[in-house]
Amino acid sequence: MALPWDFRPLDGERVRLTALRQSDLDPLYAMQSDPDVCRYLLYEPRSRDQVVDVLARDAGALRLENAGDYLQPAIRDREGRFLGTMYLELHSVEDRTAEIGWILLPEHQGHGYAQEAATVLLDLCFGELGLHRVYAELDPRNTASVALCTRLGMREEGLFREHMWLKGEWTDTGHHAILEREWAARR
Repeated sequence: MALPWDFRPLDGERVRLTALRQSDLDPLYAMQSDPDVCRYLLYEPRSRDQVVDVLARDAGALRLENAGDYLQPAIRDREGRFLGTMYLELHSVEDRTAEIGWILLPEHQGHGYAQEAATVLLDLCFGELGLHRVYAELDPRNTASVALCTRLGMREEGLFREHMWLKGEWTDTGHHAILEREWAARR
C-alpha cells in the first residue's frame, strides 16, 4: 500500500480533480445551501459562514496516511469550472478500505461527470494506493447515486432499515462496495 499519499491533481477525460480553493466559495455555497442537493446528505443546507468553515477545513485535507484521513477534491471541467466535489475517506489502513462519495451542482448532474470523477478516484484507490475495497453509504432514496454505484460496478451489500435518525425521520442506509479484483476485471 502506497501510504502516505499527498494529493495532486488527477485527470480524467473531461474532468480534473483538484484541491478546493478559496475561489470555490460561491459555487460550493450554492451547492451546500441547496435543499434539493442536501436532501439525502447528513447535513441540512448550510449557511455561508458554515461553508466558509467547511472550505477552510476541506481545502487542507490533502494527505492520506491514517484511518479517518480524507480528501474532498473539487470536480472541475477541463476549463476549470467547478462542478461539484468528490469524497474519499481512508477507513482502515490494515484492511485497505476506503469510503467514496460525490456531490454535484444540479446543473451538472446527469452528464456523467460524477461517474468519470469516481472512476478517476477508484483507479487511484485500486492502483497507486493499493486498496482492497471501496464502499459507498447512501440514502437508498437517492436513486441517482444508487444508479451511479451500479454503473461503477459496485454491488449492493446491504440495506439497513431505519438505520439513523436524520432530519426528523428514521432513514435507511444503503451500502454498496467494489473489490480491487472486481475493479481490475472491469478496467
